[in-house]
Amino acid sequence: MSIELGRGTGPLKGVKVVEIAGIGPGPHACMILADLGADVIRVERPGGQMLTGGSHDLLNRGRPSVALNLKDPEAVATVLDLVEGADVLVEGMRPGVLERLGLGPEQCHERNPALVYGRMTGWGQDGPLATAAGHDMNYIAITGALHGLGQDRSRPHFPGNLVGDFGGGSTYLVIGVLAALLEARVSGQGQVVDAAIVDGTAHLNAMGAAFLASGTFSEQRAANLLDGGAPFYDVYETSDGEHMSVGALEPQFFAELVRLLGVEDRCPGQLDLERYDEMRALFAETFARRTQAEWVELFEGTDACVAGIVPLSRAVEHPHLQARQTFVTKDGIAQPQPAPRFSRTAATLDLPPAPKAGSHTREALAAWGVADVDGLLERGVAVQAD
Repeated sequence: MSIELGRGTGPLKGVKVVEIAGIGPGPHACMILADLGADVIRVERPGGQMLTGGSHDLLNRGRPSVALNLKDPEAVATVLDLVEGADVLVEGMRPGVLERLGLGPEQCHERNPALVYGRMTGWGQDGPLATAAGHDMNYIAITGALHGLGQDRSRPHFPGNLVGDFGGGSTYLVIGVLAALLEARVSGQGQVVDAAIVDGTAHLNAMGAAFLASGTFSEQRAANLLDGGAPFYDVYETSDGEHMSVGALEPQFFAELVRLLGVEDRCPGQLDLERYDEMRALFAETFARRTQAEWVELFEGTDACVAGIVPLSRAVEHPHLQARQTFVTKDGIAQPQPAPRFSRTAATLDLPPAPKAGSHTREALAAWGVADVDGLLERGVAVQAD
């Protein structure tokens, strides 16, 4: 496979990123950068690592995979050669790991003072938990975000790893990297971006902090406007065991909801809190009379703010998402298109995920201008996967 720089079509075309491979939010951030046109080179350990890799791992799409043995000083020197010509480095190791390898911010900035050095961790680069292990639910647990999730009052429910890893993690890493990159273009100086999932999740939950400060917010689950406490913002089962999402917050949307449900003459007032149990029972009983498809046909496109809940496998078939081409099938995999969209520098999908760590070692190192690639391979510093 031929690897060429500058193939991206998005607004980050020409930006060069060195990715020290990790799992979860780091790869997702680099997927976003690659989706938006940056040239990203993914540096992996020979043989890859747990929880990531393979031709279906979409988090690794859009960039070549290079396998380097970073315990070898010559491999470290090779990464520093890549850094010298890069705009950004992204890493997701525990604090201090890259420093011990000789690839910390100080060593990298000696080679490239304008480098933006993006660091993705759960706990952050400092603090009493900085060097401890953790995963998404642990990080969102201490920020107050996990406590209120779910409509079961007896226990919280976690939404996969969407809130921490990707909401408070990779999203904020990308924001930080792009902000620092913009500043570096002006000052000529790089800096370290300390993207911690705990920080990003807390920031993501600014509305929750505002509700709490208002004095009207309850920390009991399913007791507030947006957590299932209000019957007009909840989920209801249909006759075929599927579900509908109802989000009729504004008075005019609530009026449309009860009109289309056909319960105008029996429904309590929207702000009649004492009759919310009665309203919820009425909505549940009514939704249970028809299939999801029947309700979708009635509600979608109206201002009642009601939509059918579909699994990911069926989301690709939704008419609205098909019309926008939100999902596309590329290289045999149904996958989301790059987001957001741009009117002049539209982003396009490029390389599929590497089937193995090091699938593109020879071609990618050569494309990035690394000298004596054959020698690196012969000496075992770099590995070309079969």
